Amino acid sequence: QVQLVESGGGLVQAGGSLRLSCAASGRTFSRYAMGWFRQAPGKEREFVAAISLSGDSVYYADSVSGRFTISRDNAKNTVYLQMNSPKPEDTAVYYCAASATVSISRYRRSYEYWGQGTQVTVSS
Repeated sequence: QVQLVESGGGLVQAGGSLRLSCAASGRTFSRYAMGWFRQAPGKEREFVAAISLSGDSVYYADSVSGRFTISRDNAKNTVYLQMNSPKPEDTAVYYCAASATVSISRYRRSYEYWGQGTQVTVSS
């Protein structure tokens, strides 16, 4: 089992930058595919980015491709989401997720473990 704690959220101006972190407990972090999802008020939780166990494969939602970057540091049990040029429509609670059953996935149902989320607000 793994516990996930997100950090780094806050208020950012459109066009700025922000980096989210997700720290995982346990000694087997490298065995988990990791993902970032987000949920805006009144909307369903949606996929943002995913990274494979070793970090050699990544997926992005079309809405963030070219602006956001997912990465991981297995030595630090941490996955990151670098948000460059955020837009007001990126405002949401961002969730980190882990999967022990897939190598990489963009689907919510693939992830067994979730963090509590961190709020990101992008001002125009």
